[in-house]
Amino acid sequence: MADSAFSYSLDEIKQMSKDVLKFAKIQGASAAEAEVSLSVGQSVSVRMNEVENIEYNRDKGVSVTVYFGKQKGHASTSDLTSQALKDTVAAACNIAKYTAKDDFCGLADASLMAKDIQDLDLHHPWNISVDEAIEIGKACEAAALHVDRRISNSEGANVSTGTGFFAYSNSHGFTGGYPSSRHGISCSVIAESDASMQRDYWYSTARSAADLQSAAEIGRIAGERTVRRLDAKKIKTCQVPVLFEASLASGLISSLISAISGGNLYRKSSFLLDSLGKQIASPLLNIYEDPFIKKGLASSPFDNEGVATKPRQLLKDGVLQGYVLSSYSARKLGMQTTGNAGGNHNLIVQSGNLDFAGLLQQMGTGLVVTELLGHGLNMVTGDYSRGAAGFWVENGVIVHPVEEITIAGNMADMLKAIVAIGNDILVQGSKQVGSILIERMTIACE
Repeated sequence: MADSAFSYSLDEIKQMSKDVLKFAKIQGASAAEAEVSLSVGQSVSVRMNEVENIEYNRDKGVSVTVYFGKQKGHASTSDLTSQALKDTVAAACNIAKYTAKDDFCGLADASLMAKDIQDLDLHHPWNISVDEAIEIGKACEAAALHVDRRISNSEGANVSTGTGFFAYSNSHGFTGGYPSSRHGISCSVIAESDASMQRDYWYSTARSAADLQSAAEIGRIAGERTVRRLDAKKIKTCQVPVLFEASLASGLISSLISAISGGNLYRKSSFLLDSLGKQIASPLLNIYEDPFIKKGLASSPFDNEGVATKPRQLLKDGVLQGYVLSSYSARKLGMQTTGNAGGNHNLIVQSGNLDFAGLLQQMGTGLVVTELLGHGLNMVTGDYSRGAAGFWVENGVIVHPVEEITIAGNMADMLKAIVAIGNDILVQGSKQVGSILIERMTIACE
């Protein structure tokens, strides 16, 4: 389809991707794959009711990978003219001649290419002017500042919109592509009391602007999250239950996915090596991958290699049902690609019956984590240690905020120690998950 914001239509860039393959064949390549992409975006930031930044982006690019048997070369360009495409292919071919042979490289198997490419409703342009975006940003920030008189400053509100499309082709005769969009509103403010100064934020992102939370709601939540952190207290080193709120629980799932992804597995740098078919988590943990959710933030009918995606169960009752593989990592492991070249597709974590208040009651006394600092996971051993902030809970009730603490454990043990998953599901990316309660972790004061 054509889009007035672009100089080329989707059909035209599909033809470009095919032309690149022809150029590669002329150069003697035994196989090749190419992707052509176009995107435009606008971002407006306001701070203290004044416009701070207005940014536009307009990007285009072609990437080509060629194979001469088991030798591989890659090159890219932002010039879409025919001569530039030929020059880029020539550069990739030249690189391939100097690379070492790799028996595991090459296109994904032809039999796995997507044949029925369904429309997943991913393209919803937001025709918003700069002035309209400014007004939305100001309204969002004003809503946050209005929450409490102790909110004294702002890091601003941002309104962004982006749309684009791409086409991918390879030597198996596969060509596919589609348009997509992503929009967002965010706000971050600062609150101050006699004892402390704190900041927090909130945001919403969606394929369609109609599915975003309202500016007023985003601002209100940002303000409330900021104020509740004031006057934090220290706690003593202890071992207690830890509740990761939904916005952070997705990070636990991301760590799990990294540990069962091909790159870490074939490099033997994962704490979940040789875990297929084994109990790796609590029986409460069920994860389903669904690439076909309409308007899904990680939906796609095929992966980065043209392989058809499909719904599947990744974890069932805590037992690992499958890895996350591209064709290359699959060959290294003696397996078949799972259609995950480029990442996972809409991971849905089955929730329990408890809402956030119910999780607090089940926890009794412990820690709610609302912010994590640093990257403290050793992927090889599973050792986990992160700076954190959140709230101390007693008898199922939040007592006071806490900060300057470290939470520690081992990810393999943490996954098995999941005792509840809330139904307060938050969708802000490729994972849909509620808050996760871990039976016990070590909390240390800094």
